[in-house]
Amino acid sequence: MTTAGAVVDQPGVAQLGDPEFAAIAAIMQSDARIHLTDIKKTLVHGRLSRRLRMHGIATCRDYVRMVQSDPVERGEMVVALTTNHTHFFRENHHFEHFRSAVMPALKTQARTRPVRIWSAGCSSGEEVYTIAMCLLGEDRTAASWLRSADVKLLATDLAPHVVESVRRATYADTTVAAIPPAYRNAWVHPVGSEFEIAPQARELVTARVLNLFDAWPMKQRYDVIFCRNVMIYFDDRAKEELEHRFIDMLVPGGHLYIGHSERLIGAAARVMEGCGQTIYVKRGGAA
Repeated sequence: MTTAGAVVDQPGVAQLGDPEFAAIAAIMQSDARIHLTDIKKTLVHGRLSRRLRMHGIATCRDYVRMVQSDPVERGEMVVALTTNHTHFFRENHHFEHFRSAVMPALKTQARTRPVRIWSAGCSSGEEVYTIAMCLLGEDRTAASWLRSADVKLLATDLAPHVVESVRRATYADTTVAAIPPAYRNAWVHPVGSEFEIAPQARELVTARVLNLFDAWPMKQRYDVIFCRNVMIYFDDRAKEELEHRFIDMLVPGGHLYIGHSERLIGAAARVMEGCGQTIYVKRGGAA
């Protein structure tokens, strides 16, 4: 019989006991503010089994000892336990709002000052390139306003391998199938057996590795921040801290888009005003 929350032994697979899971959960909380509960134990066990096999380690106890003394493997473990799931035009009501309610003001603003947009927790880049395609429009004529504008998109994520995916900007046919035909025809091109985002979209995007709870190197404020389905992995204290920092990084009148199951709490909820489903605008400027 196993104890509550323990993982059943499988041939050739090291068991993840409660003490080892607690040690791993503490590291994830400390390093990435990701809150692991017991229901995640099977997921953690499956992902770490690959790390054990790679290093030739026989037990989870020995692996925990390794990550506690090896900062490189500790970082690799944190990345291995993060979840990267997204797709183009996900939660499309956000992009409908962005096109109809936000872009007209950004186009006016771009005549006199820069436009800055941040995809925080960008995963493999589908979100930031969706934003880029919205800015470019459904055909090349619609993109003409960008030629003389200073518009830049920042895409950041904790995991280096997904940031590299943003930089490659190459996706499988099943992935680009979610892009509406007009955008796909204008800004996605076949390259061998895959599809590449057009240079006009890639040139707008800078991709960087960033832990959201580390110091942020950016000096400018942002007109729009997307951080969707990221905060579901944090406890309330971490959510409140991160949301407060996002609000500080927004210009007055700037917009914040969060995931469909996420909500603003604490000081952020008092500073922001809802203007759609999980869409908020910072008070003090034109919505």
